[in-house]
Amino acid sequence: MTPALNKPLPEFEALATSGVKFTPQAYAGQSIVLYFYPKDNTPGCTTEAMQFRDHHKDFIASGAVVFGVSRDNMASHEKFKQSLELPFDLIADTEEKLCHMFGVVKNKIMYGKKVKGIERSTFLIDGAGVLRGEWRGLKVAGHVEEVLKTAQSLKEEV
Repeated sequence: MTPALNKPLPEFEALATSGVKFTPQAYAGQSIVLYFYPKDNTPGCTTEAMQFRDHHKDFIASGAVVFGVSRDNMASHEKFKQSLELPFDLIADTEEKLCHMFGVVKNKIMYGKKVKGIERSTFLIDGAGVLRGEWRGLKVAGHVEEVLKTAQSLKEEV
């Protein structure tokens, strides 16, 4: 069941870097930014991660926690997190459970071949566990600022 805007998320859990067990309930009262990206250490994903890193203090000030999600394994995530000095954790969705739940697995054409890949997407969940924003098939430029603005507006509603 793909989450729908302005509806509560179903319960789920996932493992993240730093030994974090992620569940939306664990962050009740805080907004959650889940950003899905195709692969660690690739140009667009590195740029996006650095932009979330550079705005991290602003997200915290808005009452939001940030998590990156990809199909990479924990070892890859730990290296990616360390090399970019990311202040947030990355969820290793190696079995694609979250990717399928959020409907971000798409067929892509790469070098003339059909492959299954992750569509760069971001989801904003409010402190009550309700999906309040979604951005799908996005371009990296300007995206993090847009998510931050929406997170800040959620804080103002409270």
